[in-house]
Parts: sequence; structure tokens; C-alpha cells
Amino acid sequence: MTGTELAPDTVVVPDARLYIDGRWSSPSDRELVPVHNPATEQVIGSVIECTRADIDAAFAAARQALGPWAATTVEHRAELLDALADALHDRGEELAVLASMEIGMPLTESRAVQAAFPESVLRSIVDVARTTRWEYDDESGTTIVREPVGVVLAITPWNFPVHQIIAKLAPALATGCTVVLKPAELTPLNALFLAELCDAAGIPAGVVNVVTGRGSTTGEMLVQSEGYDLVSFTGSLTVGKHIGQVAGGRVIRATLELGGKSPAVVLDDADLEIAVRTTVRNCFTNAGQKCNAPTRLIVPDGELARAREIAVAAAASYVLGDPIDPSTTMGPLASAAQRDKVLGYLDAARARGATVAGGVRADGFDAGYYVTPAIVTDVGENDPVVTDEIFGPVLVLLGHQGFDDAVRIANDTPYGLSAEVWSADPALAEALARHIAAGQVRINGVRSPQPPVAPFGGYKASGIGRELGRFGLDEYLETKAVLGLHHKS
Repeated sequence: MTGTELAPDTVVVPDARLYIDGRWSSPSDRELVPVHNPATEQVIGSVIECTRADIDAAFAAARQALGPWAATTVEHRAELLDALADALHDRGEELAVLASMEIGMPLTESRAVQAAFPESVLRSIVDVARTTRWEYDDESGTTIVREPVGVVLAITPWNFPVHQIIAKLAPALATGCTVVLKPAELTPLNALFLAELCDAAGIPAGVVNVVTGRGSTTGEMLVQSEGYDLVSFTGSLTVGKHIGQVAGGRVIRATLELGGKSPAVVLDDADLEIAVRTTVRNCFTNAGQKCNAPTRLIVPDGELARAREIAVAAAASYVLGDPIDPSTTMGPLASAAQRDKVLGYLDAARARGATVAGGVRADGFDAGYYVTPAIVTDVGENDPVVTDEIFGPVLVLLGHQGFDDAVRIANDTPYGLSAEVWSADPALAEALARHIAAGQVRINGVRSPQPPVAPFGGYKASGIGRELGRFGLDEYLETKAVLGLHHKS
């Protein structure tokens, strides 16, 4: 190994601890929930199943810290977040290795999206906070004041955990909110790692609190608590609906990012080879466990056979294996349950007459939740493999009969998180993008531009609210109008 590369056995795994009110604790009378490496199925650590007392303590700490933290200057908070970004940079390799061990993501991907990208997001939020108008007079002479919404409950998913934590933590702290964070039970160790970085960066006690446990127990107790003023959740539609109902009953704000079934639409003037290969690559990032993965590839009817040939060849080129091995390009799925869910969808599609290339348990592994990438064709538009978010390495090919038909198919889903469009004509590509109901539309393979401030979030069942940049900051702010303070004469 060279440079800053680390072996997995050199990474210190945060284990069986809670971080509440600036203190670490390891109560001995709590149930421990094991955390498994999906590549080996071995236990790599454990986390505490929190009790009501732990949850109450976390919210009490966040509430007590709120006033002093909100009263600090934006610049002071920005300086502490700068220190956190520096710590994230300095220990990024450790975090990337830990994330690969928890999620099964190839280390090359983890370095980019579990370490480098979260650092970039954090720094961009700090820059936005420094340039935000926190108080100003409008045209009527009314003073507009932006204030923190209060205590935030942040519940994050298992697929891109570090990024999702930072995407919630950074704007919350920058605006003066305090946070109680509940990471996903499959991948909680990175949250404890980040808590260590917050502590080292000098973020005051109670501003960030991390509680752990199962979603059905700890998560539900957190949601039912009356200790928070805003809940920010990323995860499944079913759980998101439940959280939204609870928040609505209390008339408090909820930001919900709930997944998608994103289309990649290829028009007949596009370079089919580039469009298909790029879509395959984007779909199979993190073994397809990605909410904005383009899982429906919609090509001209006359190009279906050629598109399938290209896609099958691209899928077959993936090297499955140990996520830490640099030659690996696809790791396992995150859990046995996720593997079985994906295989269940594919088996059912085959039974209904679909043609599926790949999509089986990978040979040659003594352990691990490995599934070969799947390309699905000869399937109806209403088939569950087309309509449901599967969250695995599954790409469905569909045919369209022109611009209007492509738009119809792209929008024929309850989701609207992301979309990709392909055309050699910039005006046509723009027109197509404007017709698709999605929170983000990427033209001709463009990825997230730097700095990462473009708003991310969805239409329809993909959720409520936005993350990243100024739009993400706004989610954590209240707006107050003070009349008569500087009234015009």
C-alpha cells in the first residue's frame, strides 16, 4: 500500500457508544445491535439500541444548547464547520474504508462519494452561509430576519450515509440549529466516526447528538417524540409517509427525500453507444443502491435490440469482489434482505415472461450478498420491475415512439426525483428536460457540477424539500417580518 491508503484492520471502528451532550457513554445494560460487513457477513462492530431515556437525554441536550448556539455569529459557526471540513479531509481515507466495510461499496467509489464529496458539500454550505442575507429591509421597509427553525431530528439512510449526514448536518449547524442524528441500523458506525470529528472540531456540547438502534424501535421513538422542531428524513416512501403524517399531526416541518424510479431518455439523434454505456454506469453505482439511479432506460423502439446488446456487454464487464480490492468495480448488496428483495423482483419478472440477462447470485464467493448486474427487457410498462424502486443493480429497457411518447413513459411513475436525457440537439434536449417532472434533470451525461450547490430533491412521491446549496439552507430557517423597525418615512 502507498500514500494514505489504509488496510481495513488498521481502521478504528467506533463501537457500542452514544454521543450525547458532548459526552461519550457506553451503558452496559443496553442491547447491542451487530453491524455486518456485507462482503464477508462478519460482525465488524455493534451499536447501542437506545432507550426512551437516551432519546430524552439527546433532545434535552439539543434543546439546552439551542439558545447559545443560535446566538453565535454566522462567522463563528462557519469557522467551526471549516474545522470539521478540515478534519473530514484529514481522515477521509479512514472514513472511506469504514464506509466500504459497512456498505460494500468499492473503495474507489467510497473515496469519492463517502469522503471527498461530503467534504465538498460541507465547504459549499459554509460558503453559502457566509453570503446569505440573514437580515435585511424589504421594499416596504419591513425588516426580514432569518432564524434557525430549532432542534432538528435527522434520520439518514444506509446507502450513502456520510453524504446524507453531512447534507443535513451542515445546513442545520450553519443556520444555528442543533441536531439529534439517528443513522441507519445497517451503516451506523460512520455516524459515530463523524461525531468524533465534530467533537475534535470544537463544536459545543449538545449541538450534535448521535443516537443509534433499529428504525422500528429507536427510530419510531424518536419520530413520536415531541422534542424536535423539524424532521429531515431520507429513506423509503412507506416510512416517509409515516413520518410526514406524524409531523403533520404536530404541525411541524418535515423534509423528506423518498427515492425514485428515474428515467434515462434517449432520443433518436443521440449517440446510442455513449448514452447506454453511461446509463449503465450511473445505474450501477453502489450496486444500484442509489435513490437517483437511472433505472429505466427509454430508447427509440427501433434501437431496443442494439441498446440491449450494448447494455448487456457493459453490465458483463463489472468485476464483483471485495470492496477493498482496487480491481473490484461492484461490491455486494448491503444486506441479505436487500439481496433477496432484488432477486425476488427478478425471479417474478422472469416468471411473467421478461428477458433478464444476469441478475443471479454471483458464483465464486464463500460469503457476501453478491448479485450480478441485471438488464431486463421484454417487459410491460406496468410490471413491478418497471414501476417499483428495487434498489439494486437492475436496469430496465423500454422502447418509445418519439418525443411525446418518451415524455409519457418518463413521467408514468409516482416518483419524480431525477432524470437523464440524451440528444445531439441542445434545444431538443432542453425541451425534453422541461417536460419531465423531476427535481433534477441531467443532460447528456453531465454529473454534479462543482461546487455542489444545485438543489437536490423530488417531485411527487419523491418527497418534500431540497438539499444542498441555498435551497438546502432555507429548509432549516424560519422567516420573521419585523414591521416598523426601520420604517420608511
